[in-house]
Amino acid sequence: MSKKTDILILGAGPAGMVSAAVAHKYYPSKKITIIKSIDKGVIPCGIPYMFSSLKDPDENKLSTQPLENKGIEVVVDEAVKIDRSRKTVITACGNEYSYEKLILAVGSDPIKPCIPGIDKKGVYLAYKDMEYLKKAISEIKGHKNVLILGGGFIGVEFADEIAKIKSINVYLAEVLPRILANSFDEEFSSLAEDRLKNKGVKLMTGSKVVEIAGKDKVEKICFENGSDLFVESVILGIGAVPNTKLAAEAELDLGRGKGIWVDEYMRTTDPDIFAVGDCAGKRDFYTRKDAPVMLASTATAEARIAGANLYSVKVVREIKGTIAIYSTYLNGLVLGSAGLTEGSAKKEGFEIVAGNAEGIDKHPGSLPGAGKIKLKLIFSKQSGIIMGGQVAGGISAGEMINIIGMAIQQRVSVTELETLQVATHPYLTSAPTMYPVVLAAQDASGKMLM
Repeated sequence: MSKKTDILILGAGPAGMVSAAVAHKYYPSKKITIIKSIDKGVIPCGIPYMFSSLKDPDENKLSTQPLENKGIEVVVDEAVKIDRSRKTVITACGNEYSYEKLILAVGSDPIKPCIPGIDKKGVYLAYKDMEYLKKAISEIKGHKNVLILGGGFIGVEFADEIAKIKSINVYLAEVLPRILANSFDEEFSSLAEDRLKNKGVKLMTGSKVVEIAGKDKVEKICFENGSDLFVESVILGIGAVPNTKLAAEAELDLGRGKGIWVDEYMRTTDPDIFAVGDCAGKRDFYTRKDAPVMLASTATAEARIAGANLYSVKVVREIKGTIAIYSTYLNGLVLGSAGLTEGSAKKEGFEIVAGNAEGIDKHPGSLPGAGKIKLKLIFSKQSGIIMGGQVAGGISAGEMINIIGMAIQQRVSVTELETLQVATHPYLTSAPTMYPVVLAAQDASGKMLM
């Protein structure tokens, strides 16, 4: 069946939904259609919290109803081919949609490593499919020993959340010497490790899995060092790869990082096709190298740019590269990272200065709920421009990393941060005389004079 639409969006994750909402705002007369391959999607960042924090996994659903209320058509089907010459998309149900503008928001797929036994029953991936996840959660809750494979953000969040279930022994295996190694320097990773250990998680860093053993289902994990671990289930949390199959078959260019190549306005090599979110290639803010960063916050920023500029560049706003801004919450500890770490900056050859600050997140520190806060800022030694930051502490740290992220995007100098004007309140922030961002900038500034 042949159908016509003006703006066709493939995918109904955060990138697809925001693209549709923004396109509707800027082009209200255009017919917008979304095709999604999964009937019941989920909020990606909320997947780990479906185990315990949420009363019911269904509370993490990602509903398209607000878009449908605006008159945007949402179809459950799967796009299988893009015909660029005819400007049509063919679906698995045999429908053909013609479009004026096409947005690819088809996301990513969890990495499934080539480990013997990886397809056994009891191995679970973080698919963004409500029905799959509900079944997985129900089965895992019936097990006594669970291994999370991967010590990045999603891996540590799975470990922290499942450890709340007292009947389950939780193990986390990471091939690198420490967890969260790609986003934090060692002094911050160690804070996360301590929190997980205190929660009862058994950390196995520097551990490589070489086999998942068992007759039909998971029974034993074999490590490279010769040790074994008996578990009933394995959760893979080692990242994802861009979903580029449709784009590649349509002969759209891919970047070196294998995401779909896009310019600074999210346009592919076809002027009528845009790509946003996990499927689109990312470039580092400082080096312009391909960066494998897949975040809902990045995806929605890209979606706003694409949705506004489909027919003409209405919003002159460039994607200058990803600053890789993250935050996570582990057993009461908030960790945030943006831009380059000290380790990654040195690896890229930047001459840098690091400024550090530690303090209390309320004033006076004797107020109920006051806790420690730790902050590190990375600056270019010669220019004094901020290049990165990390923070650890209470809930306020989650917004402090956003201050740092804005400073990075605007290329703020150490002098500007030293004289930063901030709102403070005893229950909400550190003292104005001891504000961590200002203190860390002062620390770095002093080192630059040496």
